[in-house]
Amino acid sequence: MIQVFHDLTQVIAAYRGGAVAIGNFDGVHKGHTAVIQAAAAAARGRGVNLGVLTFEPHPRSVLARNDSPFRLTDWRGKARGLEKLGVDFMAICEFDMDLAALTAEDFVQNVLVEGLGVCHVAVGEDFQFGKDRAGNTGFLLEAGKRHGFDVTSVPAMAGSDGIVFSSSAVRAALGKGDVIRANELLGRPWEIEGVVTHGDKRGRTIGFPTMNIYLGDLTRPALGVYVVEAKFEDGERWIGGVANLGLRPTVGGEDERLEVHLFDFDKDVYDKHARIRLLNFVRPEKKFESFEALKEQIVQDAILARAYLETR
Repeated sequence: MIQVFHDLTQVIAAYRGGAVAIGNFDGVHKGHTAVIQAAAAAARGRGVNLGVLTFEPHPRSVLARNDSPFRLTDWRGKARGLEKLGVDFMAICEFDMDLAALTAEDFVQNVLVEGLGVCHVAVGEDFQFGKDRAGNTGFLLEAGKRHGFDVTSVPAMAGSDGIVFSSSAVRAALGKGDVIRANELLGRPWEIEGVVTHGDKRGRTIGFPTMNIYLGDLTRPALGVYVVEAKFEDGERWIGGVANLGLRPTVGGEDERLEVHLFDFDKDVYDKHARIRLLNFVRPEKKFESFEALKEQIVQDAILARAYLETR
């Protein structure tokens, strides 16, 4: 199991001196995988732990305070993705204005040398760090020579269509409702996760009870209906279903939420932590003339979702 350190001061001696991949790793997509694989090769060659240095909150949320929600994963989802790649530990460096004000040299000294004692660092070729983003891979290579660690710079990777694997490309695909493309870029289904809350309970009146999850600071996919799978904190299997992501205009909704109806499932899951995989886009959200018309459409949405799940 991956070891997570929520502060550099928590990193114990057994995990110091490792080969470390550095980055935000939001989404842990295929491009991130290449950087982590470079660090993994160094870890194997030296017989040391494979680590990831990441930042919370995401630097973009600190430096661009008025930005709209954009995260692909929180730290839990990030840790799960990294664990599947064989990462031994994830060290979270708190990103605040003090860290942003560190010079590139101070970042190397304080974080990489004193904080982690790295023997090898892997980064994407466009990696920048330090005050005014003055540090780059060239600076890191020179700093490594002075401080005794090696550096691997990993070129950007692209798919067969020429599109570079990036968090921005994943967000763009989700924003268009193209979850199949987003999942291809990620290498796995994209997930929304959170605590199940009580909703308006209208779904129960028409035979489609739903659980509600708020997206928080996660990026907003296209509003509409999706084929989904859900898994709970105490569960071992994924359960298929259909979900509406949006404002619920037919019933005068005002807040954005994910409403999930799970097939052949009737357990009480309120206040439990749930992970929801988006598998396919069914249709955009729309306002219906009546609640009865909405009910008829939900029935059709469920039929399409069940059919899709049966083909997987």
